Amino acid sequence: MSISEETFFLEKRFEGTLQSQIQQMVAEGILSGRFQPGEKMPSSRKLAAHLGVSRLTVTLAYNELIADDYLTSSGRSGYFVSHSAPPPPSFPAGRSRDTVDWPRAIGRRYTGARLVEKYVDWQSFRYPFVYGQADPDLFDQQNWRLCAVQALGRKDFTSLTADYGDQDDPKLVEFIARHTLPRRGILARPEEILITAGAQNALWLAAQILLTQRRTAAHETPCYPGLRDILHQTRCHLLPIPVDEHGLSPDALPASTDVLFTTPSHQCPTTATMPLDRRHALLKRARDDDFLVVEDDYEFEMSFLTTPSPALKSLDEDGRVIYVGSFSKSLFPGLRLGYLVGSRPFIEEARALRATVFRHLPGHIQRTAAYFLSRGHYDALIRRLRNALHERRKVMDNALNDHGLEIAGAASFGGSSYWMSTTNDTRSDDLARRLKERGVLIEPGTPFFDRPEDGQSHFRLAYSSIPVERIPDGIAILADEM
Repeated sequence: MSISEETFFLEKRFEGTLQSQIQQMVAEGILSGRFQPGEKMPSSRKLAAHLGVSRLTVTLAYNELIADDYLTSSGRSGYFVSHSAPPPPSFPAGRSRDTVDWPRAIGRRYTGARLVEKYVDWQSFRYPFVYGQADPDLFDQQNWRLCAVQALGRKDFTSLTADYGDQDDPKLVEFIARHTLPRRGILARPEEILITAGAQNALWLAAQILLTQRRTAAHETPCYPGLRDILHQTRCHLLPIPVDEHGLSPDALPASTDVLFTTPSHQCPTTATMPLDRRHALLKRARDDDFLVVEDDYEFEMSFLTTPSPALKSLDEDGRVIYVGSFSKSLFPGLRLGYLVGSRPFIEEARALRATVFRHLPGHIQRTAAYFLSRGHYDALIRRLRNALHERRKVMDNALNDHGLEIAGAASFGGSSYWMSTTNDTRSDDLARRLKERGVLIEPGTPFFDRPEDGQSHFRLAYSSIPVERIPDGIAILADEM
């Protein structure tokens, strides 16, 4: 690798000769670790022209650095960083001191959130009962690659390179409107759909638009940790509503509710499904009390036991429900591709807000997804996922029953996880630490609750990313630790 001459700049305030300044710049680059042994230095001619000095000045500086063993010369090949040059110090190099009083300077804090821990190296664990990770044995990487290559072609040059402003890829929006949403009983026009950076971004947009410090947001408890943090950022009044085996009860909602955030089809994390009569009752409460509903329908594709219940949005006759969907669970989480569906005035505001943050999702990602979806690869992948999850679910059921472990919640339609209860006063955080040492990953329940102590008796156990043949042994280790 060659070091560019453009990385060097002379300082007018330097006290010394030009030759000594060039020597110091090179030495500092090596000592800081920016220049690595074996890398080629700029030629004396190029560096001299860039710095506006004589070539002799650079040559003399290089020769001094060779004498000090910072550089070596290889005839006509040029100058290189010496393999025996002094190594960089173990401490970070830097010229400036940070004198800012950051606790005082920071106007609002976003750190300290209690999120579900995501292990980047989860595949290195033998028993990864983790949620939401893509199984490399199931994902159709070959067809995704082909779609990505086509999206790079000249025919799609505009979709690849254009600045959409505040718009989205029309092919992707069309597929969602004509294929994805009708499967949930939802009819929407393109102007009522907005592409987002995953479901969490969709929830953030909805919260920012609908909530103020004077408004009240109701949400389920336990709930998706990211949602709770999003709502806290709005500084609105929060009303945690406990869920039961049928999800959220409309009767528990106070009349002061302005916006309700709910996961009726697959409650996060308990997996409860709201019955049809509750859905109708909830919509009636929304109409009577004049509040809006944000429906997060994040896992409806994973239905392999029964047909999923109709989306709340499909039953909405007043335009009160804002629908959040995502491809991140069914394709892969790194895709970060979701969408919002709502009445046109709301989507217009969401589009304008999104444009102030990142304008639109990358065109290449949108067009690749559009090809993958529209050519049937997505439906084939969903069928493969459902079959694999169904098989794993059967093995999980048998293993959990054999060891007498208590299931607090299991989605009646399928899904990819269980909501579990601990036994004998076992704390889920402690249990997770012990299991990790034995190669088993689970997700403690504490991040899902407003009060961490309320989640110590629960944990989430997922089967979307673990090979079926490893499930019995993993459950046996779990039972041994409980």
